Amino acid sequence: MNKPAATLVFDNAKADAFANRLIGALGNAAMALMLSLGHRAGLFDVFATVSPTTSNTLAEEAGLSERYVREWLATMVTSGIVDYDAGAGLYSLPAEHAAFLTRASVPDNIAITAQFIGVAASVEEEMLERFRSGDGLQYHHFERFHEVMAEDSAQLVVAALQDHILPLVPGLAGRLNDGIDVVEIGCGAGRALMRLATAFPRSRFLGVDVCADAFAETQVEVARRALSNLQFEARDLSDVDTLGEFDLITAFDAVHDQKNPSALLAMVYQSLRSSGVFLMQDIGGSRDLEKNLENPFATLLYTISLMHCTPISIGQGGPGLGTFWGVETAQEMLRDAGFQEIETHRLPHDPINAYFVARH
Repeated sequence: MNKPAATLVFDNAKADAFANRLIGALGNAAMALMLSLGHRAGLFDVFATVSPTTSNTLAEEAGLSERYVREWLATMVTSGIVDYDAGAGLYSLPAEHAAFLTRASVPDNIAITAQFIGVAASVEEEMLERFRSGDGLQYHHFERFHEVMAEDSAQLVVAALQDHILPLVPGLAGRLNDGIDVVEIGCGAGRALMRLATAFPRSRFLGVDVCADAFAETQVEVARRALSNLQFEARDLSDVDTLGEFDLITAFDAVHDQKNPSALLAMVYQSLRSSGVFLMQDIGGSRDLEKNLENPFATLLYTISLMHCTPISIGQGGPGLGTFWGVETAQEMLRDAGFQEIETHRLPHDPINAYFVARH
């Protein structure tokens, strides 16, 4: 005789807790958008210098409309970022909060990273269509991606180049000082190259990216500074076997969303001199979902992966590896490309990425 199926009991406490979590998520999502807006408007930078202040003074100092600033301040107060003295009508930005919100707080400015929420949201309609068609996106679908990526990279990569990243390769700074040939693939805005070209005038630098508009502003700045040792080139590297011969090749957060990452790494191997070094920075998570559950950046990074990295790769005819292609996959691809020596590093200033040093 069959036993009756067990009756499922609806857990009201669990349901209430989940509903409250979703409500909190809506508030946090709104807060992230307001962090981005406050950063772009320069409000946090001004706020840190005049706090405590009134909405009128903050708006005046920032050169903005008081009515909009006042409404923005309400979002900051209700999200617990800004303190409010109702009796005095004064708003205060605690120094402990400003330490993660102003341009002076680089490399700890989380408001910079919050801009990715708006970038992702800007292609929601396009991605809904791609869910149905399976097609990808192109860079032109993202109005601010290059701008936001450049600013994010500026605090994680550019600001840390000489003190943290170059020392991963013993003797590299000395070689750069003597003069070597360097190329960065997927250079984006090219700010890292401009920093290196300025610091090491005897070395020769080339930045390559598929999008000329990514490095257009930096190219103007390079000309203004008369940096004759830095050049940029707009080029699709999908079917390139070699770029020539270089002593140092770099790739910062660029490999995983390429059309053919394996072929790109093989091209890097072929473009390195025998004594050369490949320095690659990419997302430091795992390709296994269960290993990323404790990563506090996982939801954000998977969202960026879904809304940008994966469709950009698919849009080029690529495999759509996604942001979490994983340290494991990166190491395997580097070995398959021919690299015999592969080191993987983590840096204290950067909780998101891993840094790979590969040699023949």
